[in-house]
Amino acid sequence: MAKILLVEDEKAIRNVLRNILQDENKSYQISEAEHGKAAIDILAAEEHDLVLCDIKMPGMDGIEVLEHIREKHPETTVVMISGHGDLETAVDTMRKGAYDYISKPPDLNRLLNTVRNALDRNTLEKENKTLRKKVSRKYRMIGESAALNEIKELIEKVAPTEARVLITGPNGTGKELVAHWIHQKSERSKGPMIEVNCAAIPSELIESELFGHKKGAFTSAVKDRAGKFEQANGGTIFLDEIGDMSLSAQAKVLRALQEGKVSPVGSDKEVKVDVRVLAATNKDLQKEIADGNFREDLYHRLSVILIKVPALNDRKEDIPLLTEHFAAEIAKEQGTAPKKFSAEAYKALQALDWTGNIRELRNVVERLIILGGEEVSAEAVEKFARK
Repeated sequence: MAKILLVEDEKAIRNVLRNILQDENKSYQISEAEHGKAAIDILAAEEHDLVLCDIKMPGMDGIEVLEHIREKHPETTVVMISGHGDLETAVDTMRKGAYDYISKPPDLNRLLNTVRNALDRNTLEKENKTLRKKVSRKYRMIGESAALNEIKELIEKVAPTEARVLITGPNGTGKELVAHWIHQKSERSKGPMIEVNCAAIPSELIESELFGHKKGAFTSAVKDRAGKFEQANGGTIFLDEIGDMSLSAQAKVLRALQEGKVSPVGSDKEVKVDVRVLAATNKDLQKEIADGNFREDLYHRLSVILIKVPALNDRKEDIPLLTEHFAAEIAKEQGTAPKKFSAEAYKALQALDWTGNIRELRNVVERLIILGGEEVSAEAVEKFARK
């Protein structure tokens, strides 16, 4: 149920507003404040969904209350009410963050419509914020090890910012999951998440793939094409295996990061882009820099935040949870009941050397589900895990 705060120095007007709102919806929880300081104290004690605030009040006026709410309670919607209405005042309150402005005496239908719309907007924003905090099951990071929890905590701090992140770690550790977590928990989650596997694109095509091209720029360019940076505008671009990118493409990526613009191949015009860049590699970029294979200036641009994803051998305590997760996932794919693993089977899995990391573990779990009998035992792990 919605919580509404009436901030008005005239008691008679507060009574009128309260009666109107309660006639509209008896579930509204309505609080009252006779001046700005009282409103601030009420909001400090309990969050409200909507504030209807008079402008002309003794002491702290409504504009000051509005500014305080926008700073301290940004999720609370504010509608300003004044008997001294003029266009300049209305524009000023809207510019400072008010949802709407209503003149006294308020038209009944206008007031109720404004309240309904404001509360609907407030509910929608809260739902969107909750959804942004949730990560798709497809990209969940499974485990409770200290190493993984440290990464999760870092993601919570980094995701809401615009900082560029460089994710490192061996193949198969889940670097792409970290990238998706960052995107989905960011303010850009409504925008696109464009992935580019730099190792899978031939060096002669990487610039066209990233920055687009104009028709006729090269033999197979039969029409204009937007690049990945342009496609990611307003969202996030994930440059996976960036250590395999050519030096010429690195130079263009560096320029795009510096200027927020890209130049399609075959064009002398620039396209402005607003993207957050996440990158990942399994290579030691410091060594690549020393060997002349990677630009040091690009490295420093990308690595505002460094996240090192641990190998599975460094978080073996997560293997039982990962195994359960994969068993359930595979059972769902196959339309069967999840197969159980014995406690000894988990210990046997933890005793193995996982050079292929989580990707290898999933393959082994699938193999054991197919070959391991009714319940997967330690003997089954010993027999089939390395086949």
